[in-house]
Amino acid sequence: MTTHLARYRERVDAALEQALPGAATRPARLHAAMRYAVLGGGKRIRPALCYAAAEALQVPLAAVDPAAMALELIHAYSLVHDDLPAMDDDDLRRGQPTCHRAFDEATAILAGDALQALALELLAAPQPHFPAEAQLRMVQLLTCACGSQGMAGGQALDLAAEGTPPEHMPLTALETVHRLKTGALIQASVRLPAELAGAAARQHLGDFGELLGLAFQIQDDILDVAGDTAVLGKRAGMDLAHRKATYPAVCGLAAAEARVAALHEQALAALTPFGAHADALRALCGWLLERRH
Repeated sequence: MTTHLARYRERVDAALEQALPGAATRPARLHAAMRYAVLGGGKRIRPALCYAAAEALQVPLAAVDPAAMALELIHAYSLVHDDLPAMDDDDLRRGQPTCHRAFDEATAILAGDALQALALELLAAPQPHFPAEAQLRMVQLLTCACGSQGMAGGQALDLAAEGTPPEHMPLTALETVHRLKTGALIQASVRLPAELAGAAARQHLGDFGELLGLAFQIQDDILDVAGDTAVLGKRAGMDLAHRKATYPAVCGLAAAEARVAALHEQALAALTPFGAHADALRALCGWLLERRH
């Protein structure tokens, strides 16, 4: 798995380095903040899933470079905004000062706005690899995944649920938050290359992405509670800094682990039609759902 991830990461990092405005380009502070937010680390999970899905479909990686970049830019913008004082109010991201701490709050907001715009600019630019109709579907898919019926909507529901005791949080409601806030962009990561293929491929990869996206966030909840990096407050099953219920808090750690295992099995089953071409996608799925940190 690490070989696949390293290969995909190297590819998207090189593309992002070229696509982002130079740090000295006016307005320099804004562009420096954009580069800081994107190029400061990260596993590049969403671009990796996009590339692995392309390989499952036997689509050239060059055809999905814009999609891979757009996914990482959207993810980076969401982290910049999530870290803001009005949201999660975090001071560190990957061991470094968050964007609003390294620069200032107004610059961080603008950087997030600009990263979202750049993502759509890259995805909408004329492409020689596929027809305009497919490109339009890809733009629509990504905007839906990060809008009010996707990532932003999930964040809104998450904020609205702050302070709700775990015993009062229906499991279906928590899964809805997870499917939207985290799962929608992960599903889009594997769906975007499928827009270059047939309807059957879109359905299979869409199912895979939906299952993986939910399982990925539940696994994050499990690691918050039981992982080596868990803070004391989260060991009780609740993110006490913002009083957000976690999956183990609502249904128990054993049930959460069983849910991830079942979703993992279902996700792998959705890849059956792609045979060995989906081996990289299977490896990424296994790594994401079996990680311990």
